[in-house]
Amino acid sequence: MLRVSKLTDYATVVMTVLAESPDEVFSAQALAERAHLELPTVSKLLKQLAQAELVESFRGVNGGYRLARAPERISLADILVAMEGPFGMTECSAHAGACGHEPHCGVRGNWRRVSDVIETTLKQMTLADMRRPPPAKRATIPLRLATA
Repeated sequence: MLRVSKLTDYATVVMTVLAESPDEVFSAQALAERAHLELPTVSKLLKQLAQAELVESFRGVNGGYRLARAPERISLADILVAMEGPFGMTECSAHAGACGHEPHCGVRGNWRRVSDVIETTLKQMTLADMRRPPPAKRATIPLRLATA
């Protein structure tokens, strides 16, 4: 099964909380409460997100965190790379030369193609998009099997 890590998922939740009021500065405690996450987890996420320049941090009595740019300009790919590093479905599609089997592998190029499609989709989906309700599910028509 293909999944992002729990920390990446939580980072997206924290970022959507920040996106609700993009110009407002929130304390780590306030973000933890709004996101329903533990403070140590949120603090860890904010540190990584600040290092990736996705959030700005402010010191002092009125310090805290806010988005570094508008929610429309932060993609899911930005968050994923900040939390997990370079994008790739397989180790070799992210880092050439990482696998001893690479010179004999017939699927590396196709894994790279799959990675590119997913990465493109994640780059197109923004933090602003994540705040919107998902589109309604389309009704599916059950297939009828032909009987002989």
